[in-house]
This record gives sequence, C-alpha cells and structure tokens, in this order.
Amino acid sequence: MNLGLKDKTALVCASTSGLGLATARALAAEGARVIITGRSQDRASEAAATIPNAIGIGCDLVAEGAAEDLHAATVAALGSVDILVLNGPGPAPGTAAGTTGDGIKEAIATLVIPQQKLVQLTLPAMRENKWGRVLSISSTSVQSPISNLALSNLGRAALAGYLKTLAPELAPDGITVNMLLPGRIATPRAAQIDQAAARRTGTPLTEIQAASKATIPAGRYGEPDEFGAAATFLCSTQASYITGTALRCDGGMTQTL
Repeated sequence: MNLGLKDKTALVCASTSGLGLATARALAAEGARVIITGRSQDRASEAAATIPNAIGIGCDLVAEGAAEDLHAATVAALGSVDILVLNGPGPAPGTAAGTTGDGIKEAIATLVIPQQKLVQLTLPAMRENKWGRVLSISSTSVQSPISNLALSNLGRAALAGYLKTLAPELAPDGITVNMLLPGRIATPRAAQIDQAAARRTGTPLTEIQAASKATIPAGRYGEPDEFGAAATFLCSTQASYITGTALRCDGGMTQTL
C-alpha cells in the first residue's frame, strides 16, 4: 500500500526513544522527512543519525516559549509541518487520593499546554495546504483509567477532550485528528512503571511483569515497531476518512469496545 508520505514533513515530539522513536522510524521508512525532538540536543542528534531524512532538535517543551522555538526551527529546516505527532513523558505514578494541586498543574503543563500550542502553530499551514495530520500518542487510560497513574489519567483525558473537539472543526480542511492508545508496549516507560510497582509492593520485578502479561490476551508486551506501524497508517493519505478516533494498540487488554 502506498501511504502517500514521501516528502511530507513530520514533527514527532519526544522521539529520542520509545514510542516516539518507533513512530519516527516508521514515518521515515515511508519517505517522510522527520524532525526528532527531545530535551537533550545530543540525544536528538544521535537518534536522528540512525534515521534517513531526519534532523534532531533539542527542546524542553515545558519551558516558556519552547513550542514556538521548536516550530520555528522545524520550518527553517524542512518547511511547514504536514504531520504533527504529539507525545511526551507522563507524570510520576501516584494515587488519586494523594493528588495535589501542584501535581495537577504539572500534569497539565506536561500533557496539555505544549501540545495545544504546537497544534495552533502548525494549523495555518495545514489549512492552507488542505492536508494535515495531528496524531496524539496517548494511553489506554483515556478509555479506562489505570490505577496508580492518577496524574497521567487526568492530563491525557484533558488532551483527549480538546482533540476530540478539534477534529470536526478541521475535517473540512482535509486535516485529521486522532489518538493512538498504547497498552503495555516494551518501552523504557513501561519498565519504569513495572519497577515502581515492584518497589511499592515489595514484589520481584519478574512477578510484576508476569502478572501484567497475564492481563493481556496476546500474552506479551507489544513491540515498539508494531505501534509505529499503526501510527504511520493513521498519518497516511490512506487514512483520510479516519478522524476524531482513538485507536487502541494493546493486544486486546482493554475491556471495552
């Protein structure tokens, strides 16, 4: 299938590792020109060096003015953004009962404000071109909140509400807005969550991982490349009639339609 991504410019946030990097690699494999981003310029450059037609830009999106700087650097390097992949690290694990006002502010500052700014910055060119893709790498917690990830659940749900509201506004301009919800994918983030659970409960890490896999009908954690392939399809020309949708990539784990 020709995905129609050759020479499209893709800005992939938080893409020096994990799901962001897997998505960037898959987009580049289809001919897209990719901006790799991360807080460290060195890590962004190192990751970009492993991908054809990729450029690394260091940027801490939570910092004041960072979204504007990243967008300007992207346009200077590769031109206007055709594909915006929203991604970012989740807040630290914690219970809902233990949530504080500062924690809520952090969740919004990390998972909502930079993403909204980048969307607003990239929309004018997408609208002018009558083509664009906005894809959020999120979590199955949007549909079924995950225990002990209260702040992540809160921030991701807020972003989901914004994007779902945005999708019909942009559809007449040929711009799609979707979310891709990973379940347990073998990434550093998944390892961090498992390790935190092991420390919190005093349970060996191997038992935590085995118990987690037992909840997944596929019987295993997903591979980042499997996620990247799904993300790339949603960014493709072939997915032009899919918008306002949250697609799960979770091995059948989430108990909802």
